[in-house]
Amino acid sequence: MSQGITVRDRQARLAAYAAFGVQGLCFATLVTQVPQIQKTHHLSDGVLSLVLLMVPLIAGLGSVLSEFLFKRFGSGLVLRVVQPAECVTIILVGLTGDNDVALFATVALFGLCVGGVDASMNAQAVAVERRHGMSLITGFYAVWSMAGILGGLWAALSNKLDLALPVGFAIASVLGIVVSLATAHRLMTKDEEAAGQPSAAELKAAGSRVPWRPILVVGAAMAAFYLTDSALSSYGAKYLDDELGSSDWVAPLGYVAYQVAMVISRGVADLAVRRRGAPQVVRIGALVGLLGMVAVVAAPNAAVAIAGFAVVGLGLSVIAPVSYTAAAKVDPTGLGVAVARVNIFNYVGFVLGAAVVGAIAPADPEHGLRLAFIVPLVLIGVIFAAARGFAPRPVPGSRTDAPVAERPTV
Repeated sequence: MSQGITVRDRQARLAAYAAFGVQGLCFATLVTQVPQIQKTHHLSDGVLSLVLLMVPLIAGLGSVLSEFLFKRFGSGLVLRVVQPAECVTIILVGLTGDNDVALFATVALFGLCVGGVDASMNAQAVAVERRHGMSLITGFYAVWSMAGILGGLWAALSNKLDLALPVGFAIASVLGIVVSLATAHRLMTKDEEAAGQPSAAELKAAGSRVPWRPILVVGAAMAAFYLTDSALSSYGAKYLDDELGSSDWVAPLGYVAYQVAMVISRGVADLAVRRRGAPQVVRIGALVGLLGMVAVVAAPNAAVAIAGFAVVGLGLSVIAPVSYTAAAKVDPTGLGVAVARVNIFNYVGFVLGAAVVGAIAPADPEHGLRLAFIVPLVLIGVIFAAARGFAPRPVPGSRTDAPVAERPTV
């Protein structure tokens, strides 16, 4: 640890951990209850697909809007306002009853808040890393995943106890609000974030020096990963509930297994990359992920599908972190321009995942999701094919250890 780290720096780090935890809890609480929301509102699969597609589309808008606010108020202040608001929107989703207009409105508001929180908590993570002088991003996302596991387990328990949807949402959301309000005042201020940041002119000049070709190769793999992640996160509980006939309390466990496996895999990924190299780790990860998706698509029952979810998480969890490392190798500026470009592909994949699965699934009420999941299964082949691009030739001046920010598996 850097000798210059102060008590204030540690406080900001803990506050950022809390923000990532609340985000993981909120997202898991909502997506694992998709089947319950559909039943409450008597939504057709087609309408449900539109509801789920709204989240990434509007989240992208929320992310862009929040970045404009950063310039004036700083990401810390934006996060202090938007994250409690996000928790409130989850409560409102539970209170919409069978009012479809209210559901669309609250889900849109949730998506807007998700985008704002994603952008602001990542900005805080980068600022904290810069102050500490070392990479901390894995730890932040480990907290996100562990909180997501808790959210999924809570959804399973609340369904087992037959709690009304508004009650289950409210308990998790109130916990999120309390944690956010108790820690947000420790986030970094605008002035603290600005220390050491490159100017807008520097970033603009840097853009012309970063090659696009290696970014596109890695970006294609990133998009394929997030398409798979989006499909499993948004539709996994529904698949277990509708097509495999699981109990209401079992349906959220696919997401839980997926996240548990991701935490385990990311815990050893750095060591594997050091020993075998990024391309080999990506190839192995893609093959493992492919095996998991085959199990999901062919699953005769919920138990096999849940195991498949875990295998997918075990294999594909390495893709995003090594994508950012590969991008840093071709960035001669050290200003994160290449990382920002690769980051675009996670939103592309997430939107495509919701759109593709949502378009295919309603065509066959009995087996639509099973058929739709074949798309991410096939696209995992893109990841395997792109593996060689994860070891690009470093350009002079690049920083392979630059801290980077990854959006979580929304």
